[in-house]
Amino acid sequence: MIRTIHSLKSALRPSLLFPYSLPTMNTPAFAPSSFVTPMPARAASGAITTRTPQFVAPRMMADGPTIDVGKKKSTSLEHLLDNNRKWADRITAAEPDFFTELSKLQTPQYLWIGCSDSRVPANQIVDLPPGSVFVHRNIANVVSNTDFNCLSVMQYSIAVLKVKHVIVCGHYKCGGVAAAMTRSSLGLIDNWLRNIRDVRTKYEKRLNLLYPDEADRLARLCELNVIEQVRNVCHTTIVQEAWARGQDLTVHGWIYDLATGKIKDLGVQMTAEDKLNSVYDYEFNIE
Repeated sequence: MIRTIHSLKSALRPSLLFPYSLPTMNTPAFAPSSFVTPMPARAASGAITTRTPQFVAPRMMADGPTIDVGKKKSTSLEHLLDNNRKWADRITAAEPDFFTELSKLQTPQYLWIGCSDSRVPANQIVDLPPGSVFVHRNIANVVSNTDFNCLSVMQYSIAVLKVKHVIVCGHYKCGGVAAAMTRSSLGLIDNWLRNIRDVRTKYEKRLNLLYPDEADRLARLCELNVIEQVRNVCHTTIVQEAWARGQDLTVHGWIYDLATGKIKDLGVQMTAEDKLNSVYDYEFNIE
């Protein structure tokens, strides 16, 4: 029994589980000769052997690692970098101190929760410069109480940056909403689209009765999805606590028309004065 325990301890020694020594504080990281140093390892027969790493360290230069692409086809994005330089120069020419002042502090008045669709860029469609809008985007502008990415953006923008408006903006012909109207499985995203399927289920009888045309039904579901996400924003403890502190904060529901470039206000506007279902009405100890 004792011999068995000693055998297990020997088998679990770090040098046997990972037979290569990693760089330490006293070892130059990414040594030019190799990334790791082979260490002795015990073979099944009990003899000591040396295992050779199966990867090669990157070539190094004095200022850091480089990648040797060899004859690999170029995928340069130099045109985008060139666009950036021209844009920055154009802004600087019109307002020399713009970027200097922008780098010091951000004071946006708006949090934008929108769709990831490339045709719905937040700043551009409301014609606002950098620094004006704090943005979170995901598939179909969903606000889920299990999405810590979205919730973290909300908390930082509301509690720290003190934005005055939260705008949930969807768009017509949204692919995420359209997918939620079908029975087709699309893989992992099905779990995300469940949020929209829940909205569809809630209003299904009304949608089928009032909107027999599929295109009209999709358009209305895009609107209803925005309305439900506005409610989800208001149901969060983040917004509830801000209102309890007396913070000036309004939540809006908008939808963007890809065909016209115009935004439609859905008439959904929530403030601290609006009464929510008591289930979501939290009590906070505000000092």
